[in-house]
Amino acid sequence: MSWLRALKETARSGLKIERQRLEPLIAIRGAAGLALVIGISLALFGPVVAASSAFGAFQAAIATFQRSWRPRPVLALVSGASLAMSTFLGYLTGSRLLLFLALLVIWTFVAGLAWAAGPTGGLIAASNVAIMLVTITLPTSVADSAVHAVMILVGGVVQATLIVLFPVRRWGAQRDALADALAAEADYARRLRHDPVAPFDPVPLMTARNAAAVTPRQARRRPPELRGSRGIAERIRPVLASLADPSLGVPSEGPERDRVRELLAAAGSVLDSAAHAIRHGDPVELSPAAVAALRTPDTGTLLTGPPRRAADRLGALLSDVIETADGEGTKEEKAEADRAAESIKAGADGTPAAPHRRRPTLLRLVPVVAKAMRAELRPGSPILRHAVRVSVVAAVGYLIGTVLPFGHGYWAPMAAVMVMRPEFSQTYGRSVARFGGTIVGVSLATGIVQATRPGTGLAATLAVLCALLMYLLMRTGYVVGQACISAYVVFLLGMAGDDWSQTVLERVVLTLAGGLLAMISYALYPAWETPRLRGRLGDWLKADGRYAASVVDQYAEPAERGHDDVRSALLDTREARVAWQEALAIAQHEPVRNRGLSRAAADDTQHALAELGRAAMLLEAHLPGGGATPVPDAAHLAEALRRATEQGAKEVRERRVPDWSEVREALVEWDARQGSGEGRADDPFVREGAHLLLDALEEFSRGLDGSAKSKSRSKPKPKPKVKPEPKSKAKPAPGSGPGTKPGTDPGTGTEPDSDRPGGRAE
Repeated sequence: MSWLRALKETARSGLKIERQRLEPLIAIRGAAGLALVIGISLALFGPVVAASSAFGAFQAAIATFQRSWRPRPVLALVSGASLAMSTFLGYLTGSRLLLFLALLVIWTFVAGLAWAAGPTGGLIAASNVAIMLVTITLPTSVADSAVHAVMILVGGVVQATLIVLFPVRRWGAQRDALADALAAEADYARRLRHDPVAPFDPVPLMTARNAAAVTPRQARRRPPELRGSRGIAERIRPVLASLADPSLGVPSEGPERDRVRELLAAAGSVLDSAAHAIRHGDPVELSPAAVAALRTPDTGTLLTGPPRRAADRLGALLSDVIETADGEGTKEEKAEADRAAESIKAGADGTPAAPHRRRPTLLRLVPVVAKAMRAELRPGSPILRHAVRVSVVAAVGYLIGTVLPFGHGYWAPMAAVMVMRPEFSQTYGRSVARFGGTIVGVSLATGIVQATRPGTGLAATLAVLCALLMYLLMRTGYVVGQACISAYVVFLLGMAGDDWSQTVLERVVLTLAGGLLAMISYALYPAWETPRLRGRLGDWLKADGRYAASVVDQYAEPAERGHDDVRSALLDTREARVAWQEALAIAQHEPVRNRGLSRAAADDTQHALAELGRAAMLLEAHLPGGGATPVPDAAHLAEALRRATEQGAKEVRERRVPDWSEVREALVEWDARQGSGEGRADDPFVREGAHLLLDALEEFSRGLDGSAKSKSRSKPKPKPKVKPEPKSKAKPAPGSGPGTKPGTDPGTGTEPDSDRPGGRAE
């Protein structure tokens, strides 16, 4: 993509306004806390201290809108405390330019590294640095700065207290995440009726997994319907796929396929009912038609072999979903749900319940975050490059603001710190949006000032109204949030005695300067994702190969192996797949010439790896129990898969096409022993699944090679074309869920910031 086109695309994304579900009660609670803090500060200390405390309460409320599974009061307290400390230390060094610049560089560098812990930590740290640049100009003495710092902390405490006293939809984010996962499974079941090999995006399941991690205190307070449903949803997905896939025994048409379609439709209905119940905390209400379809005795007469086992397993899992989702309601409602669950239960689910995933407490999180930040101190790290960029830009911007004759030189570094992200498109899009939002916000605020000439009380009221609009509309787009923030700052500083006229020209010019500095810094010291695409693809291939090998290995010695290695490998392949998809989405908007991986090759190889994962998932759906007959040939194939995919990942990074001779030879030997009668008889669907794995690997090499025939390979079996996956019908949680665009900054009125599910500290 050329630079001109990249700039046009990023500018369009930054100025984009979307319709989102508004949360007026949460916005009103945040604005009420802000108004309370301003009112108390005005009464006790005057307008200058009130402005500092207002910044603390404002930022604390913004922190609670971040996408995090931690309790919102904790986020408010952390934000208030860190901003108070930043303000006090900043004031102590503010009178000495070189000393303050050193502190600013160090503080900003650490804030840049905080992105290693996840977007929530990165956004709170960046916002605190930006606001600190404003608040250190308000005190007049060391004692005065201590008072300001205390009142900033009080602002965070007030916001945290209001969240505790007036909770809005407690556990709402966790409910939405789990409901989205179940709704995505329901949508998947319905799509399988028409496309038996339909793809499935695991992001909703990964998001639900992140949401399920709780601290010991949270574990004691978690609603019963949030316990266990996620694990059942994880086990339902491979069962649905194996029931629908024609390669496992059910023909494409006929009474067997009709029965499978009925079961899939009923499963979708049950999962939707469970998702609705969990999202709203209501009892489960099942469709009588769905219950009747699941409990009919026709299944046993129409389906045999793997499809019959899958149907029985599906009934057991759906009954467990109903039982766990029905955590609230009257005794009569629960009894009705229990009867419905028993009526569709087709067998017992012998999988023991897993203990809840533990999330470290706030104090124990500190060494985890420190370790993640230290891990980024390596050459080539995008986080390290971002930290270097943002610290240098902050210092240069502060010097430029000091030299220019406007005064208030902090506007330039503040704008730069707020818009800079580790990714190119977000940095450039936010730079354009911040400048546009600043013009709109300052113009509106100036017009109101000229018309009303507000005093201290009216200015404070107008600032609170701007904050209310910010909290209410922050998810609709970055430019909208910046317009509200700009007007808020104008009214707040005017309340503190700032000259109304000075804030117009200087804010526009210095905001433009800060945005240009951010954009220039990325052009001069970039962290492009395009050159790393082959590495991401190799990581996904290696993870997929390990997952497939772990599943196949289970058939070799079922009595001696648990399923922990399969689960671990599955989570790794999901992480690698999402990392690849995020990298590919970022690379598409970068002004970088192609470096060895065309768009067609990227599409073909990711389709092949998705097929490889699906084939392994089909085998996972029928993993043998401890007393099953071993399949010795599976061990040789598993080892060949593991070695070949590890070597294949290395060859992908080295711009070579992988060769799968070792896997092919292992499978040929297995087929030969079965044909000659030398080997022990095994279930034919295991070898059929192994052939699907080889087909996917060979398709990967053909896609990477870009030619009609791959080198030294047999032509694989033709595969049905996979229809593009429609958007999930899941109702997305605020700032989360499968429909969330990578990169939302709910904390600063922006579009969302990238939040890779699973791998980071927060």
